[in-house]
Amino acid sequence: MEQEKEPKKLSRPELDELVKRLNRLVGLTSIIVLIALFQIMVPSYLEQLTSAAQEKDRMITPQSANGEEISDTLVVNGIHMRTGLVVDTGFVQVKANCLACHSSRLITQNKATKDGWAHTIVWMQETQKLWDLGSNEEVIINYLAKHYAPEESGRRKQLQDIEWYDYNN
Repeated sequence: MEQEKEPKKLSRPELDELVKRLNRLVGLTSIIVLIALFQIMVPSYLEQLTSAAQEKDRMITPQSANGEEISDTLVVNGIHMRTGLVVDTGFVQVKANCLACHSSRLITQNKATKDGWAHTIVWMQETQKLWDLGSNEEVIINYLAKHYAPEESGRRKQLQDIEWYDYNN
């Protein structure tokens, strides 16, 4: 019969080297598993994000009082109902360039002078990757400065046509 071989005893340096190799192998295996999971899960996750964004867009579609969807062309009292923006010269350029990246609410909630809007556009180009607006820039700035300029503040207007109560009687 064949003799059973006794396992070779490893010296401390050999054992340390073996442990290092094993750790590298486990590390590489972990990386391979993570890459495989990434390739499997990320496309699915991106698809979920895309469908969630599309669902959100459907959910915030403006509706009339009777629940009908507001068309993209509906204008009431000079206000484009889908965006809430004033319809005037420059509206089309603002809609095409500004609303490509953000909600119209970002425009309607802000007020600025012509210089202020120009500064905002420069800031967006420098920090938010806004493209060069070319000849549309002046049209957009004029539109924004006309319709979304700072309102004069101060004391309220004097009350008129008020029926005052006489507490002395």
